[in-house]
Amino acid sequence: MQLSDEEEDYNLSLSKFESMLKTNKVLFFDSEEFEEIILHYLDMGKANLAKKALKLALEQHPKSTGLKLVQVEMLVYEDKLDVAEKLLNELYAIEPTNEEIYIQKANIYSKRDNHEKAVELLQEALKYTDDFADVYNLIGMEYLFMDSLELAKENFTKCLEEDFDDQSALYNVVYCYEFLDQNEEAIAFLEKYIDKNPYSEIAWHQIGRLSYGLKKYEEAIRAFDYATLIDEDFMGAFMEKAKAYERLKRYEDAIESYQRTIELEDATSYALLRIGKCFEKLGNKVEALKYFNQTVHEDPLLDKGWIAITDFYVRQKNFDKALYYVNKALAIDNENRLYWKRFATINKSLNLFEEAEFGYRKAVENGDYQLDTWLFWVDILQYLGEFETAAFTLLQACEYFPEQFEIEYRLAGIYFMLNEEEKATFHLSNGLRLNSNNITVLEELFPVVWARKNVQNFIKKHKK
Repeated sequence: MQLSDEEEDYNLSLSKFESMLKTNKVLFFDSEEFEEIILHYLDMGKANLAKKALKLALEQHPKSTGLKLVQVEMLVYEDKLDVAEKLLNELYAIEPTNEEIYIQKANIYSKRDNHEKAVELLQEALKYTDDFADVYNLIGMEYLFMDSLELAKENFTKCLEEDFDDQSALYNVVYCYEFLDQNEEAIAFLEKYIDKNPYSEIAWHQIGRLSYGLKKYEEAIRAFDYATLIDEDFMGAFMEKAKAYERLKRYEDAIESYQRTIELEDATSYALLRIGKCFEKLGNKVEALKYFNQTVHEDPLLDKGWIAITDFYVRQKNFDKALYYVNKALAIDNENRLYWKRFATINKSLNLFEEAEFGYRKAVENGDYQLDTWLFWVDILQYLGEFETAAFTLLQACEYFPEQFEIEYRLAGIYFMLNEEEKATFHLSNGLRLNSNNITVLEELFPVVWARKNVQNFIKKHKK
């Protein structure tokens, strides 16, 4: 790729400066060269080199306003706001119409969280600047800090009117629309933008993304197609297009798009997993399993990969294989509640009830507080005859689900089994109050209790 004259001059200045540092010879640079060198080092995070360049620059050009403004930028970078402000006031006395002075002052007020004053100064800068786009963009950012999304959107839009190629402003406009829950309006805005700038792959991609969010999958795919026609290496658009194809159950097309992302960049575990899911939907179990295995090979810490393989074998009712893979997953991460719940469910299917009870307990200990997890755990405890532990566990579950008939009926059944009649009738009364139609929970789980005459009499008396 051939460099422009400006890029060549810039690279020469940088090389010349670095050569000077190595030889300790003092060479002359004009003030603009120094500005570019200093800003380059600041952008690279090389503050020490930026300071060296600034010191030499001010020695060679002590009256340069441009260099003093760069000095202000460096002072702000070092959080020396009071010193920076003092220098800006001195510069303002000399050049009151220099827009950069207002911009830097605004930057200082922004750093102090006085965004209203920053906006006021930036609006003053608009009177003197030739770069309206940059100032509107800065005003938009200040309004974002203040959560004034409508005003932020208005200023980012003005920025785009001045500079159609400002991609950050385009993203920010869309962000404002989305935050304000104006997705339809965002699409309309982008369509107008595309009328003037039809080859903006970013705009097409954003239309696709917004359409996907609105479940308009066909429109999303059309937009992503345009984005990838303009930029054949636009990986994000291929990925989003694949997801839209999946939603439409066009699994072959989804696979093709996911595979395109792998061609463009190293295989990601997400793409491999989704390809596996698509092949499974198509009934191609061999390819599905191949991609699931590639997923966990690519990223052994991705729980969705191990879960995909485990669930694959569960659906095949191959519980021994499923248990093998969930154990491999637990060997990598034994604090993953999703793994423990599957470990429990698989062992339950294999009639290994003590292992199943252990799995449900570990799932809860690691943060799985879903109702079904508590209930499965308690039902296993009841099956094992551990009624007191089952009652204690259900009382814990009550803290998360205080008004849940399935818990109340189980507590009633367990307390009847423990011959604690007062507690049993209390919870049976609660269950009937919450949902009398589902009294069958007691009948199914505690047939011995259900058959008791006193229980039947209580139900008849209290059932609504």
